[in-house]
Amino acid sequence: MHYTKKDIAEMDRIQRIKYINSVSGIKPANLIGTISEEGETNLAIFSSVFHLGSDPALLGFITRPTDEIPRHTYENLMQNRQYTINHVPSSLVANAHYTSAKLERDQSEFESCGFTPQFLPDFKAPFVQESVLKLGMSFRQTIPIELNGTILVIGEIEHLILPNAAIDTENDINLAHINGVGISGLNTYYGLSKIGRFPYARPDEIPDFKK
Repeated sequence: MHYTKKDIAEMDRIQRIKYINSVSGIKPANLIGTISEEGETNLAIFSSVFHLGSDPALLGFITRPTDEIPRHTYENLMQNRQYTINHVPSSLVANAHYTSAKLERDQSEFESCGFTPQFLPDFKAPFVQESVLKLGMSFRQTIPIELNGTILVIGEIEHLILPNAAIDTENDINLAHINGVGISGLNTYYGLSKIGRFPYARPDEIPDFKK
């Protein structure tokens, strides 16, 4: 199949969403936890969390436009300036998926989808108790994307919580060992498996792949 820009624009809306959400490959599945000023917890699944830098330790994610549909995650983190990012447990993929349902403000996805909010002293946002790897984030910046009205949210890691067993002998975090989960498209989930590890790439150490 070969789709041109015109073909993509003329696709059925749902088909276009499915295709374009899949073509970038498998993305990390994360649950973002927030809380309102009134103490209402919120939990939502995101596939757009990505690394921005290690010093300072920054992560970004994309949220959809906020002008027509309420975005409780965005509203809460802008109020409290804190949020959590929690890896989706492979055993609770279905639970995580249904946090994407548009619940009312006073309905918590934690309760509706079978997750347990977990709090740290002096940190407002709720973590997911069932998650193996979790991050406490402080809001740093938003960048509006004028092309489609989405917003890039940038945060700094304040807390990194993971089990000792997740660190392998090379001091890497082994996501396969902690049953990491990936997303493709709108509703397809994948397990992760480690297929290789290579040294830092230096020009004079590139193997001869022509052999």
